[in-house]
Amino acid sequence: MQISATTSQGGSLMLGTEAIEGSQQQSEIVVYPGELCRVALEIKNWESQPQQLNLKLDGTFPLEWCQVQIDASTAPEFGTVKQNSVAQLSGTVMEAAINLVTLEVAAKKSRHADLWFLIPNDFFEGEDVLQGSKGNQLNFRGCLSIYASQSLSQGSSPHPIQESNFELNVRPRSNYTAFLPIVYQEVDYIHRFIKIFEQAFEPVVNSFSSMWAHLDPLTAPQTLLPFLAHWVDWPIDAQLDLNHQRRLIRRAVEIYRCRGTRKGLRFYLHLYTGLPLDEQIDREEDKSICITEPFGQGCVFGLAYVGEDAVIGGGKPYHFDVRLRAQPNSPIDEQLVRRIIEQEKPAFCSYSLRIETD
Repeated sequence: MQISATTSQGGSLMLGTEAIEGSQQQSEIVVYPGELCRVALEIKNWESQPQQLNLKLDGTFPLEWCQVQIDASTAPEFGTVKQNSVAQLSGTVMEAAINLVTLEVAAKKSRHADLWFLIPNDFFEGEDVLQGSKGNQLNFRGCLSIYASQSLSQGSSPHPIQESNFELNVRPRSNYTAFLPIVYQEVDYIHRFIKIFEQAFEPVVNSFSSMWAHLDPLTAPQTLLPFLAHWVDWPIDAQLDLNHQRRLIRRAVEIYRCRGTRKGLRFYLHLYTGLPLDEQIDREEDKSICITEPFGQGCVFGLAYVGEDAVIGGGKPYHFDVRLRAQPNSPIDEQLVRRIIEQEKPAFCSYSLRIETD
């Protein structure tokens, strides 16, 4: 029985029910935290009669790292160890013995199975991942054995028909080794040595590649917002929530460009309230943010009649009306709206405000 050297891309294992004499060369399985490692198993019955076989795995790694599937096309779901997968826990916590599966192999036929390994993502950071281990253990021992079901049912200490020892080596995934010559990429020590520099420099490289996100007020860290606001000379208003502040800082230049106009006031109120601009609507009175000016030709004798279609007094020059149609479950702070209007309107203008709710 042999286990070929494998990585997280998968490997193969050939099993036969014939006995093997002499020692075998120990195989190596390299796994990376957070990545599924698949080892393909082929169990072949060389006998002329069907065989009931038990597959058993002994190892110094935790039970939850391994699962088995018979004739399955998809990877298993890790997280819990199936009850029928665990036979016993011998010695220390790390000395595990798992009865993987019982299967029947027809005469002169083969059965296929997949042995899956999944190492926790925080293997190199977590403190309680290797319970009972001494030091920072990276290499684990394992032994895959095959037994006849009849010998297990007799209660004695059965001898395996075949067994194969292997090493399960946990290694960090490194991208920097791809820049090395191939002869160095095959050296395990160099992989681990290069990973030290990768962990030191990779955060700096990532910060440069994502620098654009730090300069956009919508995605920048909150601690960077005062700097971005100072960049465009925008005063940060503590009464506004963080999302409103981000939108206003990002559109500050547009607000400056239209300040003192109907378009600028409507755009500012749109950013704060979230009400639509309704630019596709021609009639001003039908918009969610309505700003009207009561312009007219005044009282012209012979054309207007007092008491009928004209009044004496009333009306203000340079006056405009603001009407907001609040959406359900989205209240509008009237005091804050008035402060925005006072800030954006020309100093000589007066206004009236009305907030309608459906």
